[in-house]
Amino acid sequence: MARPRVCPECGQPAFEGGEVRLHGHGLVRRQQRGPPAPGQAPATEVLLCRRYLCTGCGAVLTVLPASAQARKHFSGAAIALALTLWGLCGYSAAQVRAQVSDWVHTGAAARGWRSLARWAAQVAGGGLFPALGVRAQGSPQQLAARAAQALCGTCPPEARPQPLPHQAFAGACHVS
Repeated sequence: MARPRVCPECGQPAFEGGEVRLHGHGLVRRQQRGPPAPGQAPATEVLLCRRYLCTGCGAVLTVLPASAQARKHFSGAAIALALTLWGLCGYSAAQVRAQVSDWVHTGAAARGWRSLARWAAQVAGGGLFPALGVRAQGSPQQLAARAAQALCGTCPPEARPQPLPHQAFAGACHVS
């Protein structure tokens, strides 16, 4: 979790003229959900994230590990797995949730998973996995399929013989 080169708020460099402008400002715990690998049981992991304080504008920045997605409870790889299972493999939303989420839901909440459509729209809008450059239109499940295809395309060569969920999981680890 390296110090950012510039403050994203004010644009000042972290170091200028021998002076440090982004100072370490402690650690913060953050939860990350999802399976550690496809086919494994989903779990919640607690990550330590580094914070920095900009002396120029007073902004506090949190630097996340590569596996984490900003403002998401689930890891990037877990989101990729969910989109692939739903969009390409034809699993129902409830089946995807059972494989990716460790949260227990009952009643009306157990029937589907609205996060799938939200994540698919965010990928298509460039807010999630922006490096993929996916710009698509269609139903949420079609958007999930397009995002999953793009994630599978970024997997390392050694993951290519594996099933699509494994490829997307590995691809997300590459673009996160």
